[in-house]
Amino acid sequence: MSVTALVKKNTYIDSVSLMSISTKANAIAGVSQAFVAMGTEKNKEVLKSVGLLAPELEAATNGDLMIVVDAEAGVAPEELVPAIEELLVRKAPAGGAADVTYRTITTAAQANDGANLAVIAVNGAYAAREARKALENGLHVMLFSDNVPVEDEVALKALAHEKGLLMMGPDCGTAIINNVGLCFANAVRPGTIGVVAASGTGSQEVSVRIHALGAGISQLIGTGGRDLSEQVGGVMMIDGIRALAADPGTEAIVLVSKPPAPSVEKKVLAEIATAGKPVVVYFIGGSEAAVAAAGGHFAASSQDAALQAVRLAGDPEASVPGLDVARADAARAGFAPEQRYVRGLFCGGTLCDESMFALLDAGEDVWSNIQKDPAFVLAAGSPSKGHTFLDFGDDEFTNGRPHPMIDPSLRLARLVEEAKDPSVAAVVMDFVLGFGAHEDPVGVTIPAITEAKKIAADAGRHLEIVGYVLGTDRDTPNAAAQIAALESVGVTVTRSSTETGQYARAIVRKGHNA
Repeated sequence: MSVTALVKKNTYIDSVSLMSISTKANAIAGVSQAFVAMGTEKNKEVLKSVGLLAPELEAATNGDLMIVVDAEAGVAPEELVPAIEELLVRKAPAGGAADVTYRTITTAAQANDGANLAVIAVNGAYAAREARKALENGLHVMLFSDNVPVEDEVALKALAHEKGLLMMGPDCGTAIINNVGLCFANAVRPGTIGVVAASGTGSQEVSVRIHALGAGISQLIGTGGRDLSEQVGGVMMIDGIRALAADPGTEAIVLVSKPPAPSVEKKVLAEIATAGKPVVVYFIGGSEAAVAAAGGHFAASSQDAALQAVRLAGDPEASVPGLDVARADAARAGFAPEQRYVRGLFCGGTLCDESMFALLDAGEDVWSNIQKDPAFVLAAGSPSKGHTFLDFGDDEFTNGRPHPMIDPSLRLARLVEEAKDPSVAAVVMDFVLGFGAHEDPVGVTIPAITEAKKIAADAGRHLEIVGYVLGTDRDTPNAAAQIAALESVGVTVTRSSTETGQYARAIVRKGHNA
């Protein structure tokens, strides 16, 4: 290992920019691994855990930038630092006009009379302060930052509610407001279906499925993942329902969330009775009876949610193809007797949840870092056992690192490791497109896919790799090109998150749980 480290004092870079910078830094020739991160205690803990916390980094503060470079053999790490520092320099766009930089949200708001929304992506220690400033200046807020105390979230949402403003987040990664996609949103057509979601990739999936059915999105309001927790109480989801109920451009509403707190679910369902518009509810593991009693339309899957919304918005003939059972049977027939298990390696938490629930519903035991059953929780970095489904976007994996939709390196390494396990029949992966995502998520993964397949083949095994591309024909890169690239290396491609879970369930050999 050949490592160099330095601290750039009083140099703050927001988390969105750091994601892009880290990805580009790791692509520099000669770099084995590069970390570009703020000097928070959590980031230093991550560096310490991998043996890269040099003495000069220990005194770094939240406002300092840390650069750590582990060089490949024969390369001097200090020679790579200038190339990384060059990535930190904000360049003027091609037209020659430089970005206008404002020192505070207040001056930015005063200088832009037509602006009514602020996207905030600063260190979690400062995020609540900046969000409050934006709200006090009459701005709706999309708070991308995570690691914001729940007490601050409650206070910010109370203030926003009082002012009649949206407070999306913290940890809100996706929104589409007035046909403008924010952060990780996909390029979908405008339409008459509104979405309120406590899940970033869950909202992306529903919006993409709606687009695939020929319909479009009026508004997509993100709430942040904790909104439906007991502490927060669903404030933003309820305000989002009310906003869409009052929006003349919205004809049907879809609600999306991982399992909410039971008391909060009751509050949200009570709200849909007064919406005056059809409301489709996709809460993973939710109660069909409770949704029906509230006058809503229960959705058993993300695909079902999109399909029902499109029908309710005016296309009663909309339909989706069923699972190709013959293809699943053919895959299962190619496994050796010891190949019993499916391993899911996901960037999207809701995509992971939906696929995992498909196996759980079939009576299979599933280990996961996002399992609700504590008996089957698997810590990040622990070896897989039985059926294992991992969400690489969970905080355990992203503390001190970019989200896997930006930097997939941890997932690529895990794919190769799973291929060495003779009990593995299939590896299931998602590839998430979007405005803020990796510019070629499939392309960067193909070398690891090829290596994994070769490891299995050399051992006389067929390894089924299943890929789902979450994206549209309007995304860059577009979904069709990414799908073609996967198929060119023998990956089985599914057509939705729902089908991904169905396919994984179909190739499972029952009765072999560890």
